Amino acid sequence: MSSAATSPPSVDKMDGFSRKSVRKAKQRRAQSSSQFRSQDKPIELVQLPLMKDVSAHEQPELFLKKLQQCCTLFDFMDTLSDLKMKEYKRSTLNELVDYVTVSRGYLTEQTYPEVVKMVSCNIFRTLPPSDSNEFDPEEDEPTLEASWPHLQLVYEFFIRFLESQEFQPSIAKKYIDQKFVLQLLELFDSEDPRERDCLKTVLHRIYGKFLGLRAFIRKQINNIFLGITLLTLFCTLISKLVLFVYETEHFNGVAELLEILGSIINGFALPLKAEHKQFLVKVLLPLHSARSLSLFHAQLAYCIVQFLEKDPTLTEPVIRGLLKFWPKTCSQKEVMFLGELEEIVDVIEPTQFVKIQEPLFKQISRCVSSPHFQVAERALYYWNNEYIMSLIEENSSVILPIMFASLYRISKEHWNPSISALIYNVLKAFMEMNSALFDELAANYKSDRQREKKKEKEREDLWQRLEELELRRGLQNSDGIIPT
Repeated sequence: MSSAATSPPSVDKMDGFSRKSVRKAKQRRAQSSSQFRSQDKPIELVQLPLMKDVSAHEQPELFLKKLQQCCTLFDFMDTLSDLKMKEYKRSTLNELVDYVTVSRGYLTEQTYPEVVKMVSCNIFRTLPPSDSNEFDPEEDEPTLEASWPHLQLVYEFFIRFLESQEFQPSIAKKYIDQKFVLQLLELFDSEDPRERDCLKTVLHRIYGKFLGLRAFIRKQINNIFLGITLLTLFCTLISKLVLFVYETEHFNGVAELLEILGSIINGFALPLKAEHKQFLVKVLLPLHSARSLSLFHAQLAYCIVQFLEKDPTLTEPVIRGLLKFWPKTCSQKEVMFLGELEEIVDVIEPTQFVKIQEPLFKQISRCVSSPHFQVAERALYYWNNEYIMSLIEENSSVILPIMFASLYRISKEHWNPSISALIYNVLKAFMEMNSALFDELAANYKSDRQREKKKEKEREDLWQRLEELELRRGLQNSDGIIPT
């Protein structure tokens, strides 16, 4: 094969592609399947009788046979192959879902390994490669799993199995173990949001049923967020770098994992363990630096607020952590940070507010001065919050001097009239809170401005005299007179 045949297209050729052609290319990958099996001949499954058509004594054995049949996988990328058998498996899975929902006495010790085997055969797979460099989660459609007609029913069956009143964790823990949980967490990288939603429910049920796995689940979620995932395969421990926070930032299931964590944090016992506090500071707060923050910010902010409601003394490290990761060049992220800060301040205790009021309002002052009107507007909306207003009023002697200069200057200079109107309302509220301090700051501001104007005028006069002197020297040189 010649080198020309394998070399990538040149930049000039790539520039010729329109955005429309790129979108068509992405549409071609709108469906993908990780279930690939090459067969020399079509798959034939032996059709078994329906559960309702056999006696109650025969149902447990028939249930196991149907579980074994559902371990058979099909190639869903070939839409014309095995149509009859695909439909038979789908109807069998539907039947199994109904059976575990309404039946009693079917969960024998022999059932557990067969259920876990069937579920594992269907859901645990290598995910199709993701075009992470081209895919924009906010604009492009995600890649959907082509085998979803079967996968959805497998997930539903497993959830009903875990929720069954007869389910015994003491038996199931032999099969739903750490290896199973690790493989489950790997699937959260699926681009299909339907699968991630099912995985969220499954992991939540496992966390609730298996007390011995709780610490392990928290640790592994911690590792994913930090960028390290551990995969156990054939009893060999393999380290794998996902590098979410610090490198590629590519992991599709962050929002769903954070949603699970929100429920977990809500159930933490008091006082909080040191490992939980470390998780907040070392894992959750650094997630704010991710470029894809908008995809999971709501869930992340919920987790942060849950921690503070559990332990108000964490307020200061959380606020200082957010200020540390404050975006410098992205106005959209600044608006998100301001919204999260308001949620935090809305649950803050007055004693904790005093500790962070100075750095907090220095940042708010910078936001009010932002030329981006949405950032300035979001910061000024703090004064529409009654609880925040009560905290500001109690500490006006500290907050007013921090905010006054920015507010007074921007009220006259900002290009957006609505921002000027909001600033006027804030200044009016400050004046009503502490009129004596307001008048003193106004007088100081005006005198400072007059001194600045005087210095500016002196500087301009000096430059003008220097320019005149240089001009005279130039004229003297042109007349042949050498200046002394």
